[in-house]
Formats: sequence, structure tokens, C-alpha cells
Amino acid sequence: MGTTGIPAPRPPRPPDSLSPSRAQDFMRCPLLYRLRVIDRLPEKPSEAATRGTVVHAVLERLFDAPAAERTPARARAMVPGEWEKLLAARPELAQLFTAAEGAADAAALRRWLESAEDLVERWFTLEDPTRLEPAERELYVETVLESGLTLRGYVDRLDVAPATGDLRVVDYKTGKAPRPEYADEPLFQMRFYALVLWRLRGMVPRRLQLVYLGSGDVVTYDPTEAELRLTERRLLALWEAITKATASGDWRPRRGPLCGWCDHQALCPEFGGTPPPYPLGRTADPQAVVGENGAV
Repeated sequence: MGTTGIPAPRPPRPPDSLSPSRAQDFMRCPLLYRLRVIDRLPEKPSEAATRGTVVHAVLERLFDAPAAERTPARARAMVPGEWEKLLAARPELAQLFTAAEGAADAAALRRWLESAEDLVERWFTLEDPTRLEPAERELYVETVLESGLTLRGYVDRLDVAPATGDLRVVDYKTGKAPRPEYADEPLFQMRFYALVLWRLRGMVPRRLQLVYLGSGDVVTYDPTEAELRLTERRLLALWEAITKATASGDWRPRRGPLCGWCDHQALCPEFGGTPPPYPLGRTADPQAVVGENGAV
């Protein structure tokens, strides 16, 4: 406690880990990172993100079936069941398909389920699951760099070539392929995964593959060791910037093309808002209580 007997503010701890999504949050807008990671402000569920979760679950679990049974019809039929599983785990998602008067909107739900089924079926025009046997699905990966920074995330699918052991990292996107000027963000995510797998397995992945179900595009990229070293340096610089912002409280907003979809515009100075008070500690008080905070 301080000299007044009142507990000092509990300042956030610097991050000790990064995931691709949190790294991208900071690069996109430092204030967004702060509101999500430090303030932990709730965000409304969206139809698009929820559809992505259901589609990913179908594409993961379809491989539980024998190869000959991995058909478009089977995949489409799995969508309602995966939605029900997700809804059981997260009942708040029911609000996505609730009419203004509070009644369930069955027609809206049916349209949404059909849109998810269409995305699942489009996948069969891009890849042939009867000829694939993934080594891993929804693989959690984590490694600690020499600096002490932990990198972690989930890989949608990891394929291993039987003859050579080459690795192919596959990520499903339910949106459309971005225009060239925005292509670096998804590739950054894939290089992140490639770096973690290289550190874990001692092998640079042979291919990174983005499967865009919204537009029917497949984007591939073959990383090099030099590029992954550059990615590591970029992440360390990002980590340093986040650490400095955590200590100083300087989380500057950055206006961008995705601001229109942000749940936190009311708290953003770019839109006339004011962020919540930042919990900086009383550094002049040697008895100030420093609280614990979760990893990034």
C-alpha cells in the first residue's frame, strides 16, 4: 500500500508471449491491442466470426471419416451439428439470430447455416480431402525464443510428405483473398507459424498455403530460413514496442480500413472517444502493490 493506506493501482505486466492475432492487433492499432489484452473489454459476437468457427470445425472433423466418405454432402450435413455444439458451449451466440422482439429468427439462422454450408462445399473445388491425410489438425504450437519471448498459436492443418518429411502449413480463411496491398497480413501469420515449427522441429516448412473459401482462391508461399530469421527480428521489435507501451501507457490509435468493424469506436480518440483510465503504477512509492496479469 501507499502512504495513504490505499492500495496502489495494479499496473499491467509486460507481455511474455505473442500469438499471431495479438501481434496483428498491435500492428493494426496499438489502442485496439490495449483494449483487448489489458482492459479485456468484451466484444459482440459476429455472424462472420461465428461462421468461421463452425466451418473450421467441419473441415477439421471431416478427416475423422474414412477417405471415401469425405464428400461434399457429408460436410454440408455436419454444419448444423457443429453449430449446435458451439451454441451449447457459448449460449450467448443465440443473440445473433434473435429478432427485435426477442423471438428466435429461424429464417435468419437458416440463411446463415446455408452460407456456412456453401463455404464448406466450395472447399472441395480447391482441395481433395479423399487424397489428404493430415499429420495434425488444429495443432497447438508453442516455442520460447532465446530472448524469452514465447510464440504460440493454432495451426489449422499440418501436412507431412511421406517420402521427404516436408511440411505444408495450411490455413483456412472463410473470407475473400485480400487485394495485393493487404496480402502481407495473412502471410505474416503464416510466417509466424513457420517460425514456430522451424524452432520446434528444426525444419523450415516447405510450403505455406492459404485457402480462401470466400473467393475460391488458394495462395501458396515457400518461405526461406532467411525470411524466418527476419520474421523473428520483426517479432522481437514488436515485443519491445508492446513492452514500452505497457510501461508508459502510450497506446496510440491508428485509423485504418477496418475501423468500421471495431467494437470500440466509442472509446477511440480517432472517433471522439476517450479510453478507460490506464492503470499505471505509482512508481515513486517503493511499497506499491504490483498485481499479476495474464499472458498476451
